[in-house]
Amino acid sequence: MEKLLIIGCKKAMDTVCVGCSRCLIAFNRRVGEFSGYRDQDAQLIGLASCGDCPGSTLVPRLAVMKLCDAPLGDEPTKIHLAPCLLNSCPHIDSISPKLDAKCGIEIVRGTHPYGIQRVFGE
Repeated sequence: MEKLLIIGCKKAMDTVCVGCSRCLIAFNRRVGEFSGYRDQDAQLIGLASCGDCPGSTLVPRLAVMKLCDAPLGDEPTKIHLAPCLLNSCPHIDSISPKLDAKCGIEIVRGTHPYGIQRVFGE
C-alpha cells in the first residue's frame, strides 16, 4: 500500500489554499499526479508545510515527523510536492535536491491539476 505525504508552501497553505482542499480533492478523485494510484490501495497520511522560507527546516521537520510517527508504525512511501511549492516558491531549486538526497523515497512533483483560470473579467 502506498502511504503518501503532501508538502506545500507554508505561506500559501496559511493564506490562499483554504485547507489545501484541491490537493485533498485530487487525491480522493485520483486525478492529476494521483491518477497513478487509481487502481491501488493508497492512503494520504500527512499534509505538511515546508516550514517557511527558505525551506531550510524542511528536512529536519520530516525527521521529527518520522520520530513522532514511529510508534504508529507508519511512514510515507512517497512524497508529493504541491503546486503552491513547485510553482511559487523562490527556493524550490534548493529545497528539491535536499529532499531527493535525504528522504530515500520517491519525490513526486505535483498533486492536482486545478489551476485558477481567471480572477477578474470574462
